[in-house]
Amino acid sequence: MPGTPLTLDELPIGRFHIKIAALTFGAHFTDGYILGLVGIALTLITPHMDLSPFWQGLVAASALFGLFIGSLFFGWLSDRLGRQKIFLLSFGLITLASVAQFFADTPTQLFVCRLLLGIALGGDFCVGHAMLAEFSPKRHRGVLLGSFSVIWTFGYVAATLVGSWMTGWGDDAWRWMLASSAVPAALVLVGRIGTPESPRWLVHHGRIDEARAIVRKHLGPNVRLDDEIGEPEHAGFGQLFSRLYLTRTLFNCLFFVCIVMPYFAIYTFLPVILNTMGLAEGLGTEILLNGLLVLGVLIGILCTVKFSRRGFLINSFLILAAALFLLAAMPGSLAWATVALFGVFTLVLSAVSNLVGVYPAESFPTELRASGIGLATACSRLSSGLSTFLLPMSVAGLGLMPTMAMLAGILLLGAIVSIAWVPETKALSLTAAGRGEAAGAAEPLAGCKAAASVR
Repeated sequence: MPGTPLTLDELPIGRFHIKIAALTFGAHFTDGYILGLVGIALTLITPHMDLSPFWQGLVAASALFGLFIGSLFFGWLSDRLGRQKIFLLSFGLITLASVAQFFADTPTQLFVCRLLLGIALGGDFCVGHAMLAEFSPKRHRGVLLGSFSVIWTFGYVAATLVGSWMTGWGDDAWRWMLASSAVPAALVLVGRIGTPESPRWLVHHGRIDEARAIVRKHLGPNVRLDDEIGEPEHAGFGQLFSRLYLTRTLFNCLFFVCIVMPYFAIYTFLPVILNTMGLAEGLGTEILLNGLLVLGVLIGILCTVKFSRRGFLINSFLILAAALFLLAAMPGSLAWATVALFGVFTLVLSAVSNLVGVYPAESFPTELRASGIGLATACSRLSSGLSTFLLPMSVAGLGLMPTMAMLAGILLLGAIVSIAWVPETKALSLTAAGRGEAAGAAEPLAGCKAAASVR
């Protein structure tokens, strides 16, 4: 006798959930790998192409600027045309652009290749988050979405190891290095062939029979859909700034920006910063901090499961701002205290970065989910590209400690924004009976509770 039908949110984790997660995680591994390789490759490209400081910065930030464009465009397109098409198209473009880097002979050609890489990665970032959120059961959604940062970090570390290994491959080592991202990209592309459309997206657009067929085929016959929907709405960025969603939109953009600006600025130039602070004797401190980055993302998953999203985010911002302010004021003679503070900062920053994969996906309804994720991602990548580009000039013009203090101010802004606007989405169901209302500044939890869930 068949059991009681379960909704998508009530299902246990199954083989299909693991497949979708793996294909989405593969994208984040590739993202970390692509962004991690460029720093090593630039040490070889600079003398080969005689790059000026301007071109060094532009090539280093090109993929981040591409991520800004891709997140905006493909997030909007996915909400209108569906997830599956972009889910496949993005990694076709990533594979081709990765190979094209091998044949670049000028800084302009290399810039264009990496800009295209970033555009495709930006599109995949918002679509992948939306796909995984819409297939994931509520109980496991936080762990799955929060794991993006873990996989991204592993990709970044893998790039460091592969790049170091390839450095001795002769004059064309940088070409092989950059083109090697085609290997994980091609594996993800092949794995994504045949991936179905999101049933939640289909239901919202009135294609209920198609959604039921996908659920029966991939999740089992004893799974039901919530078919009670209104007329499909036209997705668009204008809705993100409507009265209903403005607070959610501003919060997701600002908290994302306040996390990634210090992250990319500091850890892209970590060897230079440690040297300036007198902590670069050997590789001990750098290895320690990179190890804490990996440990931090693992701890972040546990925190995402155990604690409220709201409390985890606010307390992390406060700790990070305090640690960086203290680092900016720390006397250079107290090396042990500086290393300890830097370790705390690294661990907490890495842990809370898990929430950049969770909050945007949980904050918007189906018709706006990819657009909302895309906008937040676009803002984060533009700001991280600018902070990466500007940090060397700030250190040269103002000094390291004033620069660190400014980054601490950005983290303090993140704490203020979170205290004012962050909702609690841990118990949120993506299969909503009603649209609800955005969390307001004065009552962030009440607004979330009133929503019941986000469709």
